[in-house]
Amino acid sequence: MRVQFVLSEIGVGLRRNLTMTLAVVISVALSLALTGGALLVNKQVDAMKGYWYDKVEVSVYLCNKNDAATTPNCAKGPVTDDQKAEILSDLKKLPVVKKIYYETAEGAYKHYKEQFKSNKQLADSITPDQMEQSYQVKLKDPTKFAVVASAFNGRPGVQSVEDQRKVLENLFDLLNGLTKVAYVVLAFMLTVAMLLIINTVRVSAFSRRRETGIMRLVGASSFYIQMPFIMEAAFAGLVGAGLACVGLLGGRYFLIDAGLRLQDKIPLVSFIGWGPVVQVLPLVLLIGVVMPAIAAFIALRRYLKV
Repeated sequence: MRVQFVLSEIGVGLRRNLTMTLAVVISVALSLALTGGALLVNKQVDAMKGYWYDKVEVSVYLCNKNDAATTPNCAKGPVTDDQKAEILSDLKKLPVVKKIYYETAEGAYKHYKEQFKSNKQLADSITPDQMEQSYQVKLKDPTKFAVVASAFNGRPGVQSVEDQRKVLENLFDLLNGLTKVAYVVLAFMLTVAMLLIINTVRVSAFSRRRETGIMRLVGASSFYIQMPFIMEAAFAGLVGAGLACVGLLGGRYFLIDAGLRLQDKIPLVSFIGWGPVVQVLPLVLLIGVVMPAIAAFIALRRYLKV
């Protein structure tokens, strides 16, 4: 009988405040969709870091005849064969080095022409004699760039040591900044949803103040009186969370698998699969139930005191 009564009260409360309940459902759905989206963006950034950092190489550029006037350690002229052999030998001795590839100036020029073949003016701005031969070094740990830089920067025959990771870090800093903005917006949306839930519960409690007063007089416990209101809020939150989950699944499918097909349009980006999306859904559902229940409990603690 008690369970039946609580369920009937939940139904009554939802029907009486249908528009407010719909507002709660929509606000919770939007808030949790943004929450799940921010978590997935964070996972996407981490996946991209793992994918690209694994491909990062350190370039040890060797002196050519055009560097003598601009680079002090190239003042004696182009790198010699003995210097190249010594540099290669020392690179192999470093414990952080995984693989070493030698690229000739002709190979660098060919690679440059292929990279900028769509921009003829830029592609023709460099001549083969302006390109440097180099050692492309793949590290066991991409964060250990300083080990190579400190060992070879300023060394005779070495024009410069460059880390490709610096180029990627600008992109990842931008993505991390956007993720932080998303977290700020979702915090604001969750706060708005909490306030809306609290007001909805208070309106519902006010509309049934006579019934709750009678229940208090006949000896009903505070928890028994509060339970229908808490369950109403939790149910509305669960529906909103369900809509948010559908939105996240649909968004992943539309953006990557169908519709925009970003994976086909941007093949250089390793997009997250379905696994991370499915992992986020239980958290979204949990927040969707717990957050409204807590908001309702907070709202009722003071309002139902006689």
